[in-house]
Amino acid sequence: MTGHADVPVRGARLRVGVLASGRGSNLQAILDATRAPGYPAQVVIVVCDRERAPALERARAAGVEALFLNPKDFADRPAYDAALVKALTARRVELMCHAGWMRILSPVYIDAFAGRALNIHPSLLPSFPGLRAQRQALEHGVKVAGATVHFSDEGMDTGPIVAQASVPVLEDDTEDTLAARILVEEHRMFPEVIRLFAEGRLTIEGRCVRVKR
Repeated sequence: MTGHADVPVRGARLRVGVLASGRGSNLQAILDATRAPGYPAQVVIVVCDRERAPALERARAAGVEALFLNPKDFADRPAYDAALVKALTARRVELMCHAGWMRILSPVYIDAFAGRALNIHPSLLPSFPGLRAQRQALEHGVKVAGATVHFSDEGMDTGPIVAQASVPVLEDDTEDTLAARILVEEHRMFPEVIRLFAEGRLTIEGRCVRVKR
């Protein structure tokens, strides 16, 4: 993917949408960050593909629109993503954040939000893409794991990397304990990357992301 992710500094806050499939702890970190004075973004909609996802309740508790979009209502993935794009466009979403979204996104969505969709993944990409990244790290015996925020593209966790944070892998770690340690870094990092985007400080140049100081 080539192009720019620049967003001009504006008086109004950046309009953010969040995709989540589960408990929504990264969503909560984003929602908490938006309450800080001067934070340049606001969450305007949270979309879930699971009707009972706790992320929906987190959104409602924060006064944010919560939308359940049922995959069973659509013939295929492109049809689902077309409806998703329509809903987001109607709400004038400027940046999408994938916070534990468990569906593969089709080109219908990726093209609509090229350079405007961020994903968070619990590994130091390009190592251990896909599901169960923490388990993959333990099985490979690595001594350092972590989290990555990257722009989404058509691949599986392959988009240009914006930021990474590392954590040690301890001798007695389980998948759950390692995941919990990584999650602390995810919660810190994702809102900060959103801030950088909202301030117009990220530029995609080929496979690299430049951060303006």
